[in-house]
Amino acid sequence: MVKRGSAIGFFGMFGRSEDMRRLDEAMRRFGLHPAQVPEAVKLATVGLMAESANGEPPPAAYPAVGSFMAYCLMGEGEYAAVNGEGATDAMARRLERALDEGEGPDADLVLLFLHAKLVSPVLIDRYDLRAEDEPS
Repeated sequence: MVKRGSAIGFFGMFGRSEDMRRLDEAMRRFGLHPAQVPEAVKLATVGLMAESANGEPPPAAYPAVGSFMAYCLMGEGEYAAVNGEGATDAMARRLERALDEGEGPDADLVLLFLHAKLVSPVLIDRYDLRAEDEPS
């Protein structure tokens, strides 16, 4: 799933790969500090992006993913405080579409975040979110 070349760095000796730096910057841009997301989740996210793009994701793809990550992990209130009500409404519609469709890049991200236990409790309650293997 993770494309070759993605790297998180190693004891400060080797730098982060360009895709990981782009994802970190995209998260920051929407109010989510990259340290709040485990490196494994970021690597899996970049892998899902590469899979969806059938290769290297274009630089323009990172802000869309970063904003969706921020919304899912921060929840509506915190996301709205940073990004405004219009952006929050757009993300809510995007999440609802992903849930309705049940497959696709956004649905894959939601499932990844659920398994990593990173989805905001507010969104879990509002949409009754759970991964298939979790008890109801």
